[in-house]
Amino acid sequence: MFPDRWFNLERYIVAIWLIPLLVFIGAYLVNIVYISVFYHRALAHGAITLRPWLRWFVIRSGVWLTGIDPKAWACMHRTHHVESDTERDPHSPVHYGIFGTFIGQLRSYEKNLVGLIIGRKQYTDVVADMDFPVSWIFRKKLWFLPYLIHVCVATGLWYWLKNPWVSGAYFIGMMSHPVQGWLVNAFGHAIGYRNFNLTDNSRNNTLVAWATLGEGFQNNHHHDPGSAKFSVKFWEIDMGYWICCVFRLFGLIKFGGSAAASGK
Repeated sequence: MFPDRWFNLERYIVAIWLIPLLVFIGAYLVNIVYISVFYHRALAHGAITLRPWLRWFVIRSGVWLTGIDPKAWACMHRTHHVESDTERDPHSPVHYGIFGTFIGQLRSYEKNLVGLIIGRKQYTDVVADMDFPVSWIFRKKLWFLPYLIHVCVATGLWYWLKNPWVSGAYFIGMMSHPVQGWLVNAFGHAIGYRNFNLTDNSRNNTLVAWATLGEGFQNNHHHDPGSAKFSVKFWEIDMGYWICCVFRLFGLIKFGGSAAASGK
């Protein structure tokens, strides 16, 4: 028979590490799937086409799950492709530095958000093909609501499970996009290898790609932004593309879409 302390140790490991880790992974995947598959490959580039009901759902639910408006995000990202690593790039480490890109991307996103809300042509023309407005929570200056809801859910988990680690894992996973974006925008344009000789500084960073469902393969993506698959070499792993394949299997998406959104 094992002594009681081993069972106590097992319960401790499950409570402190395993369950919070699983909760974090689940919440993180929800966030990164919305950003990488729905916002990026579908809305920003038209590399995949969502079923009409799924597109409707993503546009309305995305802001509540990620805290990020899909139209403003797509506007900033399309500008990034057109102006990649020039002085007009919204979030290039060439101008902000690797660590400064974290703040730079936030400020650029806010500029795109405000520009779209007040109807500045500089921003509205970039996403003229998108037939939906910026979410009302931003138009009404209620941007904090998604964060408040996730705080309430995290607090509820803490109260229900008596486990603050699960609560923290949920909130950090759901609100992880600023870190995801920083990893891709900074390291994907500063450190890594190149399969294609492009005019910008885009790089393929394998570690970032593993952490962000393939988003770290920036050089590949900038070479062909209209492709739903960010990997090129056989050993490059784009888990976001795998998820797209699963969605297609269930009839939720199809590959290809708007030429206007391709970014070419």
